[in-house]
Amino acid sequence: MATERITVVIITRDRREQLLETLAHMTTLADAAPIILVDNGSTDGTAEAVTAAFPTVQLIRSTDNLGAVARNIAVERAVTPYVAFCDDDTRWQPSALTRTADLLDQYPGLGSVTGRCLVAPDLNEDPITPELRDSPVPWPDWLPGPALLGVMAGLSAFRVSAFRQVGGFSRRLWFGGEEELLALDLAAHGWWMCWVEDMLIHHEPSHTRDATRRRGLGIRNTLWTLWLRRPAGSAARRTAVVLRSAPADLTTAAAVLETLRGLPWVLRERKVLPPPVEAGLVLLEESQRRSLARRYVG
Repeated sequence: MATERITVVIITRDRREQLLETLAHMTTLADAAPIILVDNGSTDGTAEAVTAAFPTVQLIRSTDNLGAVARNIAVERAVTPYVAFCDDDTRWQPSALTRTADLLDQYPGLGSVTGRCLVAPDLNEDPITPELRDSPVPWPDWLPGPALLGVMAGLSAFRVSAFRQVGGFSRRLWFGGEEELLALDLAAHGWWMCWVEDMLIHHEPSHTRDATRRRGLGIRNTLWTLWLRRPAGSAARRTAVVLRSAPADLTTAAAVLETLRGLPWVLRERKVLPPPVEAGLVLLEESQRRSLARRYVG
């Protein structure tokens, strides 16, 4: 069973009703695992509702919105060797937790496993799926699925020791595309990540989100990640691609300005990836260019 091997980590903010539905699902799975929930300063009574309805959930209340960094706090509380990240609008399906724990048990070089996402209400595959299934990144024979150099947090489980080794999610990036830097740092430390088709997670995208703000954060964090880890030529080339693909509006302009303001700390903390990881990223560029999931909208 997954119970003694993996902990489910959820972060939330002001999505009480959807979160309660997710918790009802996650706590009644046949392979249900302990849950640590971080409430990022909700003002809609989320914490009180969770305490009343799900007393077994370990609740951490934050007075501030910590963004993705809230997951770091939860991982520090975990006593299992693995954690599965579950957003308040994603629901791991029966046996998925057991499946990922089994894989992480079996392959000690595996740092993270990402599942196949089906999007409600029709349960069609998430648009990013072809990019994951057909990953061109070379991988060793033992890897149980296509190798990845990026993950989606709400669909992924991590080996806690690997997650802690790279410091978890960046406080600088906060939220919005924050997984990319984490994944690159895992790869730089020699950890493998893979996609597994029979590990299913359903996603019911929340209507409670500021798409425009998310777009700005996504542009900023993508550029920061490029400048932090890619060689100068690759960083410049990919920066041009990002800027060409983003709408020419005030949100994009503000994101670029915010990115430039961060340049001093980026240069201080810059650490270029090892050549094999960079080579894998170059191989991914064409599939990313064609991907329907990589569009700056909102």
